[in-house]
Amino acid sequence: MPRPSRQTQSNPPKKGERLQRVMAEAGIASRRECERLIESGAVEVNGQVVTTLPVFVDPKVDRICVDGQPIRKERQRLLYILLNKPARTLTTLADEPGADRRTVIDLVDHPQKGRLFPVGRLDYDTTGLLLLTNDGELAHRLTHPRYGVPKTYRAVVKGYIEDEAVAELERGIYLADRKEGKTTGASRTAHVEVRIISRQRDRTTLELTLREGRNRQVRRLLAAVGYPVRKLERIAMGPLSLKGVARGRWRELDRHEVRALKRAAAAESDRTRKPKPKASPPPPRTADEDKR
Repeated sequence: MPRPSRQTQSNPPKKGERLQRVMAEAGIASRRECERLIESGAVEVNGQVVTTLPVFVDPKVDRICVDGQPIRKERQRLLYILLNKPARTLTTLADEPGADRRTVIDLVDHPQKGRLFPVGRLDYDTTGLLLLTNDGELAHRLTHPRYGVPKTYRAVVKGYIEDEAVAELERGIYLADRKEGKTTGASRTAHVEVRIISRQRDRTTLELTLREGRNRQVRRLLAAVGYPVRKLERIAMGPLSLKGVARGRWRELDRHEVRALKRAAAAESDRTRKPKPKASPPPPRTADEDKR
């Protein structure tokens, strides 16, 4: 006898809170990742699969399940872990079935690490600062380009980088836009701050500060101007740095650091939303001009 198919609700009434926000606050993932989970059909509300955003729910009343498991309804303690990621480590919670590569969560010996998820991604061979948290709202602010929270990377590239290439990086370069593994067009990158640390005949060390987070953006930018990356490390995110954290080690942020991080995300949001000044009105026409 065939199994009954689950009903799909695509346009529930607009009341309550947005589903992705409720999921993020429950520590499922960042808000953007929660949106992807919803659209992939992994989320049910009161037994109905929801796939089309927006979805509004009442977290106190509605039963919300992700991959068949109900989410927590009670508020949980928020955790913030700063990890100095080593190379050859996956920025994910678990490797693909059949593979046995080390993940960032394997490096964190915390009693509540099962509730954590990484904020953004670092490539397998990229090292440096990675934040792990169960605070979905802050993770959303730190990764969404609208908030423009700066991330600084130190890169070692092949060759002596010329000033022309630096200027091109700062102005912005057209990179392909990809969604769900498909190229959807191309757009110019936002302004990048570049600081040269050292230049030698066969290699250059430089720091780049970005306020957006495209996939493999630093490597793609430098390759586009003809200087492939040899080593890449993220050294800062907003007010956070790697000071005092050895490679492969981690520590929990203190309340002052958390407050500073939230303040930075809020400040960047205000900056990006600041209205443009209105243009001055043209000067009044004189009597002589009216006669012409």
